[in-house]
Amino acid sequence: MPGSTTYDGYCARVVSPVLEAGGISVSFGDTVALADVGITLEPGRKVAVMGPSGCGKSTLLHTLCGVIRPDAGHVLLDGTDLTRLSERQRSRTRLEHFGVVFQFGDLVPELSLVENVALPLELLGRDRRTARGTAMDLLDELGIAGVADSRAGTVSGGQAQRAAVARALVHRPKVVLADEPTGALDSISAERVLDAMLRLTERIGAALLVVTHDNVVASQLDTLITMRDGRIADALVQL
Repeated sequence: MPGSTTYDGYCARVVSPVLEAGGISVSFGDTVALADVGITLEPGRKVAVMGPSGCGKSTLLHTLCGVIRPDAGHVLLDGTDLTRLSERQRSRTRLEHFGVVFQFGDLVPELSLVENVALPLELLGRDRRTARGTAMDLLDELGIAGVADSRAGTVSGGQAQRAAVARALVHRPKVVLADEPTGALDSISAERVLDAMLRLTERIGAALLVVTHDNVVASQLDTLITMRDGRIADALVQL
């Protein structure tokens, strides 16, 4: 499997991709959403995907994590082709190895923030006390421990989105996918959410892909991919 070369002191080492997609095509009826798209994500790599509305950005994100099964192509997670797995197997793979952040958080409004963040760990079999302890530590680090017991539907948008980031990363996923994670926030809240996401993904060495319309967000990531009409139009390494 191809990888990129990085340099550690005087020694070159090859980093194998954690997620690799090739030849991805997706259509909805007569509408082509993705046409022969390929993308590679390595551990620790931070990628921004930009482009006009309707260009296929969100469809790409949902295909990479197995929500959408493509009409053609492959999506390899550490060598396992997600397109060949059953729906149940793909759901389990998402739970174990992916963290996803949506524009509006998509927290369970009836649950508290700490209950929302602990949920992935409990679904993975952790006992409730341990899961909530880990979740509480993360909420404390993100500066929202004071509202940890508040229902998700009662806190501010910025607080809810930081909790959504915590929920996406609490189980230490291999890949984090974010769809307009700061799109509904004011500039101060957006900066806090982005800082939290970058800091936590860097700590666990996860690959990060962020779909965004915000140039400020994109400028803080390693690579900028531009999409147009279901295809990748350009890719720029920003380091």
